[in-house]
Amino acid sequence: MAKNKTSYVCTECGADYSRWLGQCNECKAWNTISEFRQAKSSGRGGSFSGFAGAVDAKVQTLDAIDLTDLPRFSSGFSEFDRVLGGGIVPGSAILIGGEPGAGKSTLLLQTMCALAANMPALYITGEESLQQVAMRAKRLGLATDKLKLLSETSVESICHIAEREHPKILVIDSIQVMHMADIQSAPGSVSQVRESAAFLTRFAKQHHIAMILVGHVTKDGSLAGPKVLEHCIDCSIMLEGSTDSRYRTLRGNKNRFGAVNELGVFGMTGTGLKEVKNPSAIFLNRGEEQTPGSVVMVLWEGTRPLLVEIQALVDHSALGNPRRVAVGAEQNRLAMLLAVLHRHGGLQMNDQDVFVNVVGGVKVSETSVDLALILALVSSFRNISLPQDLVVFGEVGLSGEIRPVPSGQERINEAAKHGFKKAIVPINNMPKNKIEGMTVIGIKKLSEALEHI
Repeated sequence: MAKNKTSYVCTECGADYSRWLGQCNECKAWNTISEFRQAKSSGRGGSFSGFAGAVDAKVQTLDAIDLTDLPRFSSGFSEFDRVLGGGIVPGSAILIGGEPGAGKSTLLLQTMCALAANMPALYITGEESLQQVAMRAKRLGLATDKLKLLSETSVESICHIAEREHPKILVIDSIQVMHMADIQSAPGSVSQVRESAAFLTRFAKQHHIAMILVGHVTKDGSLAGPKVLEHCIDCSIMLEGSTDSRYRTLRGNKNRFGAVNELGVFGMTGTGLKEVKNPSAIFLNRGEEQTPGSVVMVLWEGTRPLLVEIQALVDHSALGNPRRVAVGAEQNRLAMLLAVLHRHGGLQMNDQDVFVNVVGGVKVSETSVDLALILALVSSFRNISLPQDLVVFGEVGLSGEIRPVPSGQERINEAAKHGFKKAIVPINNMPKNKIEGMTVIGIKKLSEALEHI
Protein backbone atom coordinates (compact mmCIF):
# COMPACT_ATOMS: atom_id res chain seq x y z
CA MET A 1 0.00 0.00 0.00
CA ALA A 2 1.41 3.37 -1.02
CA LYS A 3 1.95 5.92 1.70
CA ASN A 4 0.60 9.45 1.61
CA LYS A 5 3.13 11.87 0.22
CA THR A 6 3.86 14.80 2.50
CA SER A 7 4.92 18.14 1.08
CA TYR A 8 4.78 21.76 2.16
CA VAL A 9 2.72 24.30 0.20
CA CYS A 10 2.72 28.10 0.27
CA THR A 11 -0.85 29.33 0.79
CA GLU A 12 -0.07 32.56 -1.09
CA CYS A 13 1.41 31.34 -4.37
CA GLY A 14 1.00 27.54 -4.26
CA ALA A 15 4.73 26.72 -4.40
CA ASP A 16 5.67 23.20 -3.22
CA TYR A 17 8.61 22.36 -0.95
CA SER A 18 9.98 19.10 0.48
CA ARG A 19 10.46 20.63 3.94
CA TRP A 20 9.06 23.49 5.98
CA LEU A 21 10.55 26.98 5.48
CA GLY A 22 9.88 30.22 7.29
CA GLN A 23 9.82 32.24 4.06
CA CYS A 24 8.58 31.21 0.62
CA ASN A 25 11.36 31.45 -1.96
CA GLU A 26 8.88 32.24 -4.76
CA CYS A 27 6.65 35.04 -3.37
CA LYS A 28 8.89 35.98 -0.39
CA ALA A 29 5.95 35.76 2.05
CA TRP A 30 6.64 34.79 5.67
CA ASN A 31 4.87 32.05 7.64
CA THR A 32 2.64 30.96 4.74
CA ILE A 33 3.99 27.42 4.23
CA SER A 34 1.76 24.65 5.60
CA GLU A 35 2.01 20.89 5.64
CA PHE A 36 0.13 19.13 2.86
CA ARG A 37 -0.62 15.40 2.64
CA GLN A 38 -1.64 14.24 -0.79
CA ALA A 39 -4.20 11.51 -1.22
CA LYS A 40 -3.18 7.97 -2.07
CA SER A 41 -3.03 7.34 -5.79
CA SER A 42 -4.74 4.28 -7.21
CA GLY A 43 -4.95 2.99 -10.74
CA ARG A 44 -3.62 4.44 -13.96
CA GLY A 45 -2.99 8.16 -13.84
CA GLY A 46 -3.44 8.43 -10.08
CA SER A 47 -5.79 10.88 -8.37
CA PHE A 48 -5.12 13.56 -10.99
CA SER A 49 -6.41 11.58 -13.96
CA GLY A 50 -8.86 13.52 -16.09
CA PHE A 51 -8.39 16.80 -14.26
CA ALA A 52 -9.78 18.87 -17.16
CA GLY A 53 -12.64 16.50 -17.89
CA ALA A 54 -11.09 14.14 -20.46
CA VAL A 55 -10.30 10.72 -19.01
CA ASP A 56 -9.17 8.94 -22.19
CA ALA A 57 -6.09 11.19 -22.62
CA LYS A 58 -6.31 10.98 -26.43
CA VAL A 59 -3.92 13.17 -28.40
CA GLN A 60 -5.61 15.35 -31.03
CA THR A 61 -4.64 18.10 -33.43
CA LEU A 62 -6.15 21.53 -33.04
CA ASP A 63 -8.26 21.30 -36.20
CA ALA A 64 -9.83 18.02 -35.00
CA ILE A 65 -11.24 19.54 -31.81
CA ASP A 66 -14.96 20.28 -31.78
CA LEU A 67 -15.39 24.03 -31.46
CA THR A 68 -19.13 23.97 -30.83
CA ASP A 69 -19.81 26.47 -28.08
CA LEU A 70 -21.33 25.16 -24.91
CA PRO A 71 -24.71 26.83 -24.50
CA ARG A 72 -24.73 29.14 -21.52
CA PHE A 73 -27.80 29.45 -19.34
CA SER A 74 -28.87 32.49 -17.37
CA SER A 75 -28.62 32.62 -13.59
CA GLY A 76 -31.78 34.73 -13.40
CA PHE A 77 -29.80 37.87 -12.50
CA SER A 78 -28.50 39.97 -15.38
CA GLU A 79 -25.86 41.50 -13.09
CA PHE A 80 -24.66 38.01 -12.09
CA ASP A 81 -24.59 36.97 -15.76
CA ARG A 82 -22.56 40.07 -16.63
CA VAL A 83 -19.85 39.18 -14.12
CA LEU A 84 -19.79 35.57 -15.36
CA GLY A 85 -19.31 36.74 -18.95
CA GLY A 86 -22.86 36.23 -20.23
CA GLY A 87 -24.21 33.35 -18.16
CA ILE A 88 -23.22 30.04 -16.56
CA VAL A 89 -21.21 27.59 -18.70
CA PRO A 90 -22.01 23.86 -18.19
CA GLY A 91 -19.05 22.02 -16.71
CA SER A 92 -17.49 25.17 -15.24
CA ALA A 93 -16.23 25.59 -11.69
CA ILE A 94 -17.07 28.96 -10.14
CA LEU A 95 -15.64 30.19 -6.85
CA ILE A 96 -17.50 32.94 -4.99
CA GLY A 97 -16.05 34.54 -1.87
CA GLY A 98 -16.98 37.37 0.45
CA GLU A 99 -17.06 38.62 4.02
CA PRO A 100 -19.44 36.95 6.50
CA GLY A 101 -22.88 38.50 6.06
CA ALA A 102 -22.17 39.84 2.57
CA GLY A 103 -25.00 37.76 1.11
CA LYS A 104 -23.28 34.84 -0.63
CA SER A 105 -25.74 32.21 0.57
CA THR A 106 -28.69 34.53 -0.06
CA LEU A 107 -27.61 35.22 -3.65
CA LEU A 108 -27.00 31.55 -4.40
CA LEU A 109 -30.25 30.41 -2.79
CA GLN A 110 -32.20 32.92 -4.89
CA THR A 111 -30.34 31.80 -8.00
CA MET A 112 -30.84 28.10 -7.33
CA CYS A 113 -34.56 28.41 -6.57
CA ALA A 114 -35.05 30.25 -9.86
CA LEU A 115 -33.00 27.72 -11.87
CA ALA A 116 -34.66 24.71 -10.23
CA ALA A 117 -37.91 25.57 -12.01
CA ASN A 118 -36.30 24.75 -15.39
CA MET A 119 -33.50 22.27 -14.64
CA PRO A 120 -32.34 19.81 -11.96
CA ALA A 121 -30.49 21.74 -9.25
CA LEU A 122 -28.81 20.53 -6.05
CA TYR A 123 -27.77 22.73 -3.12
CA ILE A 124 -25.20 21.23 -0.72
CA THR A 125 -24.94 22.93 2.66
CA GLY A 126 -22.17 22.02 5.07
CA GLU A 127 -22.46 24.93 7.50
CA GLU A 128 -26.23 25.20 8.02
CA SER A 129 -28.95 22.70 8.71
CA LEU A 130 -31.69 22.03 6.19
CA GLN A 131 -34.17 23.79 8.47
CA GLN A 132 -32.08 26.97 8.48
CA VAL A 133 -31.88 27.03 4.68
CA ALA A 134 -35.63 26.38 4.41
CA MET A 135 -36.39 29.20 6.86
CA ARG A 136 -34.30 31.63 4.80
CA ALA A 137 -36.05 30.58 1.60
CA LYS A 138 -39.45 31.09 3.23
CA ARG A 139 -38.43 34.52 4.55
CA LEU A 140 -37.29 35.56 1.08
CA GLY A 141 -40.53 34.32 -0.49
CA LEU A 142 -38.82 31.87 -2.86
CA ALA A 143 -40.33 28.89 -4.64
CA THR A 144 -39.26 25.86 -2.61
CA ASP A 145 -40.99 22.95 -4.40
CA LYS A 146 -38.25 22.25 -7.00
CA LEU A 147 -34.85 22.84 -5.38
CA LYS A 148 -33.21 19.77 -3.83
CA LEU A 149 -31.16 20.20 -0.64
CA LEU A 150 -28.52 18.05 0.99
CA SER A 151 -26.58 18.53 4.22
CA GLU A 152 -23.25 16.77 3.72
CA THR A 153 -19.52 17.48 4.08
CA SER A 154 -17.99 14.33 2.57
CA VAL A 155 -16.80 14.98 -0.97
CA GLU A 156 -17.07 11.31 -1.96
CA SER A 157 -20.68 11.13 -0.72
CA ILE A 158 -21.63 14.35 -2.50
CA CYS A 159 -20.26 13.11 -5.84
CA HIS A 160 -21.97 9.73 -5.40
CA ILE A 161 -25.35 11.40 -4.76
CA ALA A 162 -24.80 13.85 -7.63
CA GLU A 163 -24.23 10.94 -10.01
CA ARG A 164 -27.61 9.57 -8.96
CA GLU A 165 -29.51 12.89 -9.09
CA HIS A 166 -27.92 14.21 -12.34
CA PRO A 167 -28.14 17.94 -11.52
CA LYS A 168 -27.27 20.57 -14.12
CA ILE A 169 -25.98 22.96 -11.45
CA LEU A 170 -24.52 22.21 -8.04
CA VAL A 171 -23.66 24.54 -5.14
CA ILE A 172 -21.12 23.65 -2.44
CA ASP A 173 -21.49 25.87 0.65
CA SER A 174 -18.69 25.99 1.60
CA ILE A 175 -15.43 24.43 0.36
CA GLN A 176 -13.72 25.04 3.74
CA VAL A 177 -15.94 22.51 5.54
CA MET A 178 -15.61 19.76 2.92
CA HIS A 179 -13.32 16.80 3.56
CA MET A 180 -12.03 13.65 1.87
CA ALA A 181 -11.52 10.33 3.62
CA ASP A 182 -7.99 9.80 2.25
CA ILE A 183 -6.72 13.04 3.82
CA GLN A 184 -5.92 12.79 7.52
CA SER A 185 -5.89 16.52 8.31
CA ALA A 186 -8.91 18.46 9.58
CA PRO A 187 -11.45 20.18 7.27
CA GLY A 188 -10.33 23.66 6.30
CA SER A 189 -6.64 22.77 6.20
CA VAL A 190 -4.52 23.29 3.11
CA SER A 191 -4.57 19.57 2.31
CA GLN A 192 -8.35 19.19 2.57
CA VAL A 193 -9.24 22.39 0.70
CA ARG A 194 -6.80 21.71 -2.12
CA GLU A 195 -7.75 18.06 -2.68
CA SER A 196 -11.49 18.64 -2.22
CA ALA A 197 -11.54 21.50 -4.74
CA ALA A 198 -9.50 19.47 -7.25
CA PHE A 199 -11.77 16.44 -6.88
CA LEU A 200 -14.96 18.49 -7.24
CA THR A 201 -13.58 20.36 -10.25
CA ARG A 202 -12.73 17.09 -12.03
CA PHE A 203 -16.18 15.74 -11.23
CA ALA A 204 -17.89 18.88 -12.61
CA LYS A 205 -15.98 18.79 -15.89
CA GLN A 206 -16.37 15.06 -16.45
CA HIS A 207 -20.15 15.21 -15.89
CA HIS A 208 -20.72 18.68 -17.43
CA ILE A 209 -22.20 20.03 -14.20
CA ALA A 210 -21.93 23.73 -13.45
CA MET A 211 -20.50 23.88 -9.94
CA ILE A 212 -20.40 26.90 -7.63
CA LEU A 213 -18.05 26.75 -4.65
CA VAL A 214 -18.45 29.16 -1.74
CA GLY A 215 -15.16 30.25 -0.13
CA HIS A 216 -14.34 32.06 3.09
CA VAL A 217 -12.10 35.12 3.21
CA THR A 218 -9.26 36.09 5.56
CA LYS A 219 -8.99 39.19 7.73
CA ASP A 220 -7.42 41.20 4.89
CA GLY A 221 -10.31 40.33 2.55
CA SER A 222 -8.52 37.79 0.34
CA LEU A 223 -9.80 34.29 -0.29
CA ALA A 224 -8.83 31.82 2.44
CA GLY A 225 -6.98 28.61 1.61
CA PRO A 226 -4.14 27.89 -0.80
CA LYS A 227 -3.67 30.16 -3.79
CA VAL A 228 -3.73 27.11 -6.06
CA LEU A 229 -7.48 26.89 -5.31
CA GLU A 230 -8.02 29.95 -7.52
CA HIS A 231 -5.87 28.46 -10.27
CA CYS A 232 -7.83 25.23 -10.73
CA ILE A 233 -11.29 26.84 -11.00
CA ASP A 234 -12.65 28.68 -14.05
CA CYS A 235 -14.17 31.80 -12.48
CA SER A 236 -13.32 33.61 -9.26
CA ILE A 237 -15.71 36.31 -8.09
CA MET A 238 -16.00 38.32 -4.88
CA LEU A 239 -19.15 39.66 -3.25
CA GLU A 240 -18.16 42.83 -1.42
CA GLY A 241 -20.03 45.17 0.88
CA SER A 242 -20.14 45.92 4.58
CA THR A 243 -23.01 44.66 6.70
CA ASP A 244 -24.25 48.21 7.34
CA SER A 245 -24.43 49.04 3.64
CA ARG A 246 -27.52 48.61 1.50
CA TYR A 247 -25.53 47.71 -1.60
CA ARG A 248 -23.35 44.78 -2.57
CA THR A 249 -20.87 44.68 -5.44
CA LEU A 250 -20.05 41.47 -7.29
CA ARG A 251 -16.63 41.68 -8.94
CA GLY A 252 -14.92 39.17 -11.21
CA ASN A 253 -11.23 38.52 -10.50
CA LYS A 254 -10.74 35.64 -12.94
CA ASN A 255 -12.89 34.40 -15.79
CA ARG A 256 -11.97 31.89 -18.47
CA PHE A 257 -15.22 32.56 -20.32
CA GLY A 258 -15.41 36.36 -20.33
CA ALA A 259 -13.91 39.66 -19.31
CA VAL A 260 -12.40 40.16 -15.86
CA ASN A 261 -13.03 43.12 -13.54
CA GLU A 262 -16.72 43.14 -14.43
CA LEU A 263 -18.86 44.74 -11.75
CA GLY A 264 -22.40 43.80 -10.75
CA VAL A 265 -24.34 45.84 -8.22
CA PHE A 266 -27.11 44.52 -5.96
CA GLY A 267 -29.26 46.10 -3.30
CA MET A 268 -29.87 44.21 -0.05
CA THR A 269 -33.55 44.25 0.91
CA GLY A 270 -35.80 42.33 3.27
CA THR A 271 -36.68 39.93 0.45
CA GLY A 272 -33.13 39.26 -0.67
CA LEU A 273 -30.77 40.80 -3.19
CA LYS A 274 -32.23 43.00 -5.92
CA GLU A 275 -30.41 44.04 -9.08
CA VAL A 276 -29.38 47.66 -9.59
CA LYS A 277 -29.84 48.28 -13.31
CA ASN A 278 -28.24 51.73 -13.25
CA PRO A 279 -25.32 51.65 -10.77
CA SER A 280 -24.22 55.20 -11.63
CA ALA A 281 -27.48 56.53 -10.17
CA ILE A 282 -26.77 55.20 -6.67
CA PHE A 283 -23.17 56.40 -6.66
CA LEU A 284 -24.26 59.89 -7.78
CA ASN A 285 -26.70 60.52 -4.95
CA ARG A 286 -25.25 63.96 -4.28
CA GLY A 287 -26.67 66.82 -2.28
CA GLU A 288 -28.11 69.88 -3.98
CA GLU A 289 -25.61 72.18 -2.30
CA GLN A 290 -22.17 72.41 -3.87
CA THR A 291 -19.28 71.56 -1.57
CA PRO A 292 -15.52 71.94 -2.08
CA GLY A 293 -13.47 68.81 -2.68
CA SER A 294 -16.11 66.84 -4.58
CA VAL A 295 -16.05 65.88 -8.26
CA VAL A 296 -17.53 63.11 -10.43
CA MET A 297 -15.28 60.80 -12.44
CA VAL A 298 -15.99 58.07 -15.00
CA LEU A 299 -14.51 54.64 -14.36
CA TRP A 300 -14.41 51.71 -16.76
CA GLU A 301 -15.53 48.51 -15.06
CA GLY A 302 -15.21 45.49 -17.33
CA THR A 303 -17.40 46.35 -20.33
CA ARG A 304 -19.31 49.40 -19.10
CA PRO A 305 -18.63 52.90 -17.76
CA LEU A 306 -19.49 53.82 -14.19
CA LEU A 307 -19.93 57.33 -12.79
CA VAL A 308 -18.63 57.70 -9.25
CA GLU A 309 -18.12 60.68 -6.97
CA ILE A 310 -14.72 61.17 -5.36
CA GLN A 311 -14.24 63.40 -2.32
CA ALA A 312 -11.12 64.98 -0.88
CA LEU A 313 -10.49 66.86 2.35
CA VAL A 314 -7.31 68.90 2.79
CA ASP A 315 -6.87 70.39 6.27
CA HIS A 316 -4.01 71.89 8.26
CA SER A 317 -2.17 69.23 10.27
CA ALA A 318 -1.16 69.65 13.89
CA LEU A 319 1.19 66.66 13.60
CA GLY A 320 4.78 66.66 12.52
CA ASN A 321 3.99 63.92 10.00
CA PRO A 322 0.71 64.82 8.19
CA ARG A 323 -1.71 61.97 7.52
CA ARG A 324 -2.44 60.55 4.06
CA VAL A 325 -5.59 58.42 4.07
CA ALA A 326 -7.18 56.96 0.93
CA VAL A 327 -10.42 54.93 1.13
CA GLY A 328 -11.27 53.21 -2.15
CA ALA A 329 -8.14 54.53 -3.91
CA GLU A 330 -4.48 53.53 -3.86
CA GLN A 331 -2.53 55.34 -1.15
CA ASN A 332 0.77 55.12 -3.06
CA ARG A 333 -0.84 56.78 -6.06
CA LEU A 334 -2.16 59.55 -3.81
CA ALA A 335 1.37 60.25 -2.59
CA MET A 336 2.64 60.32 -6.17
CA LEU A 337 -0.08 62.74 -7.31
CA LEU A 338 0.66 65.06 -4.39
CA ALA A 339 4.29 65.18 -5.53
CA VAL A 340 3.23 65.90 -9.13
CA LEU A 341 0.88 68.63 -7.90
CA HIS A 342 3.71 70.26 -5.97
CA ARG A 343 6.25 70.03 -8.78
CA HIS A 344 4.06 70.96 -11.75
CA GLY A 345 1.11 72.72 -10.08
CA GLY A 346 2.96 74.85 -7.56
CA LEU A 347 0.76 73.75 -4.62
CA GLN A 348 2.50 72.76 -1.38
CA MET A 349 0.57 70.34 0.88
CA ASN A 350 3.40 69.02 3.05
CA ASP A 351 1.83 70.54 6.17
CA GLN A 352 -1.72 69.40 5.35
CA ASP A 353 -3.67 66.27 6.28
CA VAL A 354 -5.12 64.71 3.13
CA PHE A 355 -8.17 62.43 3.18
CA VAL A 356 -9.62 60.84 0.03
CA ASN A 357 -12.85 58.83 -0.23
CA VAL A 358 -14.56 57.13 -3.16
CA VAL A 359 -18.31 57.33 -2.50
CA GLY A 360 -20.32 54.12 -2.40
CA GLY A 361 -17.56 51.78 -1.31
CA VAL A 362 -16.17 51.39 -4.84
CA LYS A 363 -12.50 50.41 -5.06
CA VAL A 364 -10.65 52.21 -7.84
CA SER A 365 -7.49 50.72 -9.32
CA GLU A 366 -7.31 52.26 -12.80
CA THR A 367 -5.34 55.39 -13.68
CA SER A 368 -8.28 57.40 -15.04
CA VAL A 369 -8.94 58.60 -11.46
CA ASP A 370 -5.76 60.72 -11.43
CA LEU A 371 -7.12 63.95 -12.88
CA ALA A 372 -10.35 63.84 -10.88
CA LEU A 373 -8.42 63.21 -7.67
CA ILE A 374 -6.10 66.17 -8.26
CA LEU A 375 -8.98 68.53 -9.01
CA ALA A 376 -10.78 67.37 -5.85
CA LEU A 377 -7.63 68.02 -3.80
CA VAL A 378 -7.16 71.52 -5.23
CA SER A 379 -10.86 72.27 -4.78
CA SER A 380 -10.68 71.41 -1.08
CA PHE A 381 -7.33 73.16 -0.59
CA ARG A 382 -8.59 76.41 -2.14
CA ASN A 383 -12.11 75.98 -0.66
CA ILE A 384 -13.67 76.42 -4.11
CA SER A 385 -16.63 74.29 -5.19
CA LEU A 386 -16.60 72.62 -8.59
CA PRO A 387 -19.76 72.69 -10.77
CA GLN A 388 -22.31 69.96 -10.11
CA ASP A 389 -22.56 69.17 -13.82
CA LEU A 390 -18.80 68.63 -14.28
CA VAL A 391 -17.28 65.22 -14.97
CA VAL A 392 -13.53 64.52 -15.10
CA PHE A 393 -11.24 61.66 -16.10
CA GLY A 394 -7.66 61.27 -17.28
CA GLU A 395 -4.26 59.87 -16.32
CA VAL A 396 -1.59 62.21 -14.95
CA GLY A 397 2.07 61.50 -15.76
CA LEU A 398 5.07 62.29 -13.58
CA SER A 399 6.04 65.18 -15.83
CA GLY A 400 2.60 66.78 -15.47
CA GLU A 401 1.22 65.64 -18.82
CA ILE A 402 -2.37 64.41 -19.15
CA ARG A 403 -2.43 61.01 -20.82
CA PRO A 404 -5.45 59.45 -22.57
CA VAL A 405 -7.37 56.50 -21.13
CA PRO A 406 -9.18 53.64 -22.92
CA SER A 407 -12.83 53.97 -24.03
CA GLY A 408 -12.87 57.77 -23.72
CA GLN A 409 -15.80 58.22 -26.12
CA GLU A 410 -17.98 55.76 -24.21
CA ARG A 411 -17.17 57.49 -20.91
CA ILE A 412 -18.21 60.88 -22.26
CA ASN A 413 -21.43 59.47 -23.74
CA GLU A 414 -22.33 57.88 -20.39
CA ALA A 415 -21.82 61.21 -18.61
CA ALA A 416 -23.99 62.99 -21.18
CA LYS A 417 -26.80 60.47 -20.60
CA HIS A 418 -26.82 61.39 -16.91
CA GLY A 419 -27.19 65.10 -17.63
CA PHE A 420 -23.62 66.35 -17.22
CA LYS A 421 -23.00 69.54 -19.20
CA LYS A 422 -19.22 69.88 -18.93
CA ALA A 423 -16.29 67.46 -19.13
CA ILE A 424 -12.53 67.88 -18.64
CA VAL A 425 -10.70 65.07 -20.44
CA PRO A 426 -7.29 64.39 -22.05
CA ILE A 427 -7.03 66.07 -25.43
CA ASN A 428 -6.50 62.70 -27.13
CA ASN A 429 -9.87 61.54 -25.75
CA MET A 430 -11.77 64.42 -27.33
CA PRO A 431 -14.83 63.14 -29.23
CA LYS A 432 -14.71 63.43 -33.02
CA ASN A 433 -18.28 64.70 -33.20
CA LYS A 434 -19.78 67.36 -31.00
CA ILE A 435 -22.07 66.08 -28.24
CA GLU A 436 -25.29 68.06 -28.02
CA GLY A 437 -25.74 69.90 -24.74
CA MET A 438 -22.24 69.10 -23.47
CA THR A 439 -19.02 71.12 -23.48
CA VAL A 440 -15.90 68.96 -23.62
CA ILE A 441 -12.56 70.55 -22.72
CA GLY A 442 -9.41 68.77 -23.83
CA ILE A 443 -6.19 69.46 -21.94
CA LYS A 444 -2.54 68.45 -22.37
CA LYS A 445 -0.93 69.51 -19.10
CA LEU A 446 -1.84 69.69 -15.45
CA SER A 447 -1.51 73.47 -15.40
CA GLU A 448 -4.34 73.75 -17.94
CA ALA A 449 -6.65 71.73 -15.69
CA LEU A 450 -5.90 73.93 -12.66
CA GLU A 451 -6.99 77.00 -14.61
CA HIS A 452 -10.59 75.73 -14.54
CA ILE A 453 -10.78 75.85 -10.71
